[in-house]
Amino acid sequence: MTLEQLRIFIAVAERQHVTEAARALNLTQSATSAAIAALEERHDVRLFDRVGRGVVLTDLGRSFLPEARAVIARAEDAAGFLAASMGLHHGRLRLVASQTVANYWLPRVMQTFHAAHPGIDLTLRILNTYDVGQAVAEGEADLGFVEDEVTSAALTLTPAATDQLVIVAAAPVADLAQTPWVMREQGSGTRAILEQALTAAGITPRIALELPSNEAVRAAVEAGAGVTALSRVVVEASLAAGRLTEIAFPIPPRQFHAVRPTGRHVSRAAQAFLECALG
Repeated sequence: MTLEQLRIFIAVAERQHVTEAARALNLTQSATSAAIAALEERHDVRLFDRVGRGVVLTDLGRSFLPEARAVIARAEDAAGFLAASMGLHHGRLRLVASQTVANYWLPRVMQTFHAAHPGIDLTLRILNTYDVGQAVAEGEADLGFVEDEVTSAALTLTPAATDQLVIVAAAPVADLAQTPWVMREQGSGTRAILEQALTAAGITPRIALELPSNEAVRAAVEAGAGVTALSRVVVEASLAAGRLTEIAFPIPPRQFHAVRPTGRHVSRAAQAFLECALG
């Protein structure tokens, strides 16, 4: 079993398609297929079932995927440890963040870091809060940033910034319990914090729509679909333009958190980025 075989296995598993994985890895389809076949034959297992033009993981393949990711992450940690002796002149840093953080707070931090360390390649993926934690824990990302807390012994959280959720609607609302709500999806940090505040106030929201992004939620509420809660930085332009009205309701300030793996080596680049983010 080689690291290259594991990287190919992970790429095929994530895309469920050999050709797309080959394209992403800059390999031929035959080389990609041969690597998977060699891995299966060497250990006398089946990791994928072929379905039409694609592939799906077998039960064994699904169980093996986090193990493969952990091995690759450990190998990259080792490479990063050696590269640290070269300072911050070269390297890469894989970031993952939840939507509000990624769209409205993190870009400024990334630009500041890039100006100081242009030799470090930065990549950013946007996921919901739960999936950010999973990506960092499984070694798919070096650092994560979320607007809620994720609870796992595999993760260490550090407060990075403060944010404020506000409840908004297209017009004044008299009764939040009787008004339709537009919500982010389950797993969203924004939704989790809102639901805690509503529960504390004895309100069970009537959910009219669940949407997968802050921008979609804001647009629906501006169109009159109901009421919602979003970060003030997401709605401040709409409030100023009169497209939304703020509804008085107490929601405690929330923290943005930096998320790093517990017990794994953190590269010098990751440490430098944390210092930049924490100011």
